[in-house]
Amino acid sequence: MKAMRFDGNSVVLEQLPRPDAVGESLIRVTAVGVCNTDLEIVRGYAGFRGTLGHEFVGVVEASPDPSWIGARVVGEINCGCGHCPSCAGGDPRHCRNRTVIGIVGRDGAMAEYVSVPECNLVRVPDSVTDDEAVFVEPLAAACEILHQVSIDSDTSVALVGDGKLGLLIGQVIAATGARLTAFGRHGSKLALLAGKGASTRLSADGFDDVTGKFDVVVEASGSAGGFAMAQAIVRPKGTIVLKSTIHGDVPFDSTALIVNEVTLVGSRCGRFEWAIELLERREVDVNSMISRRMKLNDGPRVIEAAGEPGVLKVIVEV
Repeated sequence: MKAMRFDGNSVVLEQLPRPDAVGESLIRVTAVGVCNTDLEIVRGYAGFRGTLGHEFVGVVEASPDPSWIGARVVGEINCGCGHCPSCAGGDPRHCRNRTVIGIVGRDGAMAEYVSVPECNLVRVPDSVTDDEAVFVEPLAAACEILHQVSIDSDTSVALVGDGKLGLLIGQVIAATGARLTAFGRHGSKLALLAGKGASTRLSADGFDDVTGKFDVVVEASGSAGGFAMAQAIVRPKGTIVLKSTIHGDVPFDSTALIVNEVTLVGSRCGRFEWAIELLERREVDVNSMISRRMKLNDGPRVIEAAGEPGVLKVIVEV
């Protein structure tokens, strides 16, 4: 099979044996999205080596449970050990021995086939297209915020970042009725959130007039500078939700965080069922976020295209 792999220096399209998938389900991948985490991996994030890709949809071709065969599925990316307290409590996302599809210790889905534990599979309803299903993983990550922080119509929220994840987060928060202000670098991207009722501002215009204003600030810029901005605009005793995964150090003013008693919340993966429900109800627009469709045979050009300025989601058709 063909697979898009990172060898520590470059991205290459390789011919590999089909995954053995002993004790797991073998998925024939139909489409996979390129995530900002993939771009950070090729910059050195997480020290990953192997097949890239974790936002995928496909069809089960083999499984220990025959009832899965032929099902169209997406897959939770965190694969727990199955024995630790986190796994026993139903939360493999925080298993200390976990592997993560295409990120930590496990080959990803930017390939013709991927092996996934059966317990990680989630069926995709017929009403959700393959294009939409590719967004399930990042949309679930956006939904996770609402399960960590109380946000309602009385909450003033700032979103820092107008990238792929930022636009999903903005739509999820806008659906709560919160007073949302989205900061970004591209007016064309922010227009999607303006259409959902958010106020939008270009980061380049500055933020002195909103220093210390917001109850909750979600940092999803994908850059080190985003945290400094978030810290400046959150109110005393407010909350900063951290979403960016960046290769490298992020400087911050710890004294100001302590003096202002700001709460920091790390936010990562969410439950796929939440995202699928939003897609079924058509409460989130993901189709307008697709910038380009490419083929697995395009090889490293896929990663290059996804990193171009202004590009949102690149979908790789497998």
